[in-house]
Amino acid sequence: MRICLTGGIACGKSLFARHLKDFGVDSVDADDLVHELVPAEERARLAPVLFADPAARKAHEARLWPQIRMRLNALVGADHRAARPVIAVVPLVYEAGWETDFDFIACLASTPENQLARLMATRGLSERDARARLAAQMPVAEKAARADYVIENNGTAEELREKAKAFAKRFLTGEAAPSPLHNA
Repeated sequence: MRICLTGGIACGKSLFARHLKDFGVDSVDADDLVHELVPAEERARLAPVLFADPAARKAHEARLWPQIRMRLNALVGADHRAARPVIAVVPLVYEAGWETDFDFIACLASTPENQLARLMATRGLSERDARARLAAQMPVAEKAARADYVIENNGTAEELREKAKAFAKRFLTGEAAPSPLHNA
């Protein structure tokens, strides 16, 4: 089964994926693939422009997304066989129109207030810049409404770890698949 983990910026996707790895589930992160294609200094220079200019962001995405999609399909696609389950972490799965590439989409969701606070605390952004990044993406509530499974992350890192453990056990090992739109 091809599984995607999505969610809004600063909702904890990377932390959730690290926790999943502890429970035997590997991941491929689309953001890491972008980092392979776009050097850090270029990303730092482009970020303010791309988050302020939707047309520039769309043009940039149009250049990168086909390469990212091809690489993701190679790493977690139907022909990929791994010893352990592998999920794709794709923050912009809906924005890119890739939802049909996956059999199941789980969404990590947080309140906008938590997203804002995390962006400012972990990335050192001003409130204005953090709000601009939030505004540049589809609202997490919309992503959650479209997903097959929603994992709420408004608590502690340890609570998120427990949710990752339950997700890995109940879904990826096939013991008891969660029902659609179940909130963990």
